[in-house]
This record gives sequence, C-alpha cells and structure tokens, in this order.
Amino acid sequence: MENSKRILVVGAGAIGGYVGGSLGAAGHDVTFLCRPDTAGMIRKEGLRITGPDSDRKLHPGIVETPVEAFETGDFHLLILAVKRYDTEDAVGPFRPFTARLPPILNLQNGIGAEEDLSAFLSAESIIPGTVTTAVGRPKPNEIVVERYRGVGIAGDHQDAGIWAGELLRAGLGARYFADAKSMKWSKLLTNLMANPLSAILDMSPAEIFSDLRLFRLEMLQLREAIAVMRSLGAGVVDLPGTPVRLLAFCANYLPVSSAKLLLSRALIKGRGSKMPSFHGDLHGKRGKSEVGYLHGAVVREGARLGVPTPVNALLANTLSAMIAGEIEIEKFKHRPDRLLDQLGN
Repeated sequence: MENSKRILVVGAGAIGGYVGGSLGAAGHDVTFLCRPDTAGMIRKEGLRITGPDSDRKLHPGIVETPVEAFETGDFHLLILAVKRYDTEDAVGPFRPFTARLPPILNLQNGIGAEEDLSAFLSAESIIPGTVTTAVGRPKPNEIVVERYRGVGIAGDHQDAGIWAGELLRAGLGARYFADAKSMKWSKLLTNLMANPLSAILDMSPAEIFSDLRLFRLEMLQLREAIAVMRSLGAGVVDLPGTPVRLLAFCANYLPVSSAKLLLSRALIKGRGSKMPSFHGDLHGKRGKSEVGYLHGAVVREGARLGVPTPVNALLANTLSAMIAGEIEIEKFKHRPDRLLDQLGN
C-alpha cells in the first residue's frame, strides 16, 4: 500500500483488535503488543474480524515487550487500547524508549486518561480518541463487530486530523472533534448507562431499562454528570452513530416516564442482554474496575466544583466496595429495592 504506516497497538482486546486489525486490513503495517496467551493464539491462528458484512483474517506482527517492538524499527503511531487500571503496567515499560515514541492515539474510556498518561509519556504526543462501535471478543484472536457506529479523534495535535483520515479510509467511521473535553465527557455519558447497576444488581441492561425505578436512577446519574460538564465548560456533542445530545435532553428535560418511552427501546437494542464491562469485572472476580474513572470522576469533579453527585457516589462506592470484597456480591442480586432504599427512592 502506498503511504503505508507502521503502527504499534498496545492491547489486543476488543477495541485494540478492531481498530488495529482494521488498519492492517487497509494496508498498514500493524504490530500488536499483547500478553503471551493472546500472542500465541494470534501467531498460530491469525486475527479474525467479523461483522454483518465482512469476515477478515489477518496475520499481523506480534510482540510481547516494547524491546521486541522497537527491535523491528520505529513506528508512525502507537495506539493505546488497554483498560485504565492496566495503564501503568502497559505504558511504564516504554519509558526507556521515550525519544523514539510516535504520536499516541489513546482509546481508553473515562476522564483523566490523557493526564494519567502524561505521567509516563510526553503530554504533547497524546491524541485523545474514543470508539463508539460496539465490539465483542469471544476468543483472544476473534473480534466481532456487534453494532457499527464509529470512532472519534480530538485535540490539537498536529497529526490528529491526518490519523482521523486514515481511520476513515480504514472503514472505521472516524470523525474529528476540535474539543477533546467535550468528546470525552460525552462518551462518558454513554458509558454510565446500565454499567454499575448491571454489576451491582446482576441484571441485564434490558431488565434495568424496563424497570421505571431503575430507569429513573439512570436518568439521575446522567443529570449529575451533565451538571458537572456544564461547570467544567464541556458541551454535550453527538458522537459517531451516537445521538448523545438526545440522551442528555431526555435526561435533563423530560419526565422520566416520557424519557423511558422515547429511549428505552433504543437503549435495550444498543445494549440488550449483553452484560457491560463492570459486570464482567465484578462477577469475573478480577479484583479491579474502571468505575473510579467513570462514575468516580463525576464524583471527584463534582466535589471540586460544588456540584452534588449523590447517585454517582452511591454507584461508585457500592461497586468499589463489592470489588474489594467489603460488600457481598449476593447482597443486591436482583434486589433493586435494597439499593434504592439507600437513596430514599
């Protein structure tokens, strides 16, 4: 491919595999840095990406350490696609190679990811990004596109627009946003939905969105987050394939019953019976969760700005205590009344 770029993808999970694999299929020279078990399977069987209209198999480069990666040469882009709680383990080993690092496209969820990265790497080299396409990973070397939406790239890095174009040409539905803060906070609004409640109550998103009491709780947490956004000067923006402004309008201005009537079908279709990431973290007994970077970020910023966030605090604190083993997993299982009682709802 003319103008093919060398790209290093750190993390071969659902998002990393999807974005990196799509760039590889578009003709770029893509290398994945991943854990030994994943590395072995991709080396042996290749990386498969399937969707409603496609089924592709690739054999990308695979490395297990930054040393191995840079032995192959320099790169034009590094894509970071690991969970927030794995950032230090993933990025720390790159410190000896700081002078050789290319721009870094950060696809992590939550608020403060770029600031966290700047503790390890140059802040000027980071390009904020977000993925709205729903992607699954049934096997370490298999990526399934469940609902195509797109990718957002933001910020004032000189190469941000260039890479937005490359992602667009790779079929990823990329869109450039000048305001990174608004893009990241708008994505956070979508990440809040049904995520902690699904884990805490061991209920599917479809069950949560069908229950008027729980739907009200979902709207209340959004209202709090939107109030924090306003105080920060961040606007609500529509993301690729994701009408975030409609979600915010319904949460802020419509009666809960009307918002439920308008939104619940689309939300159920978007999430359905698939359990969100917080559920997998808690019930998979991983001992860690990204809730502190999502709901916890809303609470921290709210406290700093004087914006009350009781619902986000309840959800963040409850799930964190469950992750830490301080609250039994069975306590709230299919018992929303117990959780609602703590808010007086």
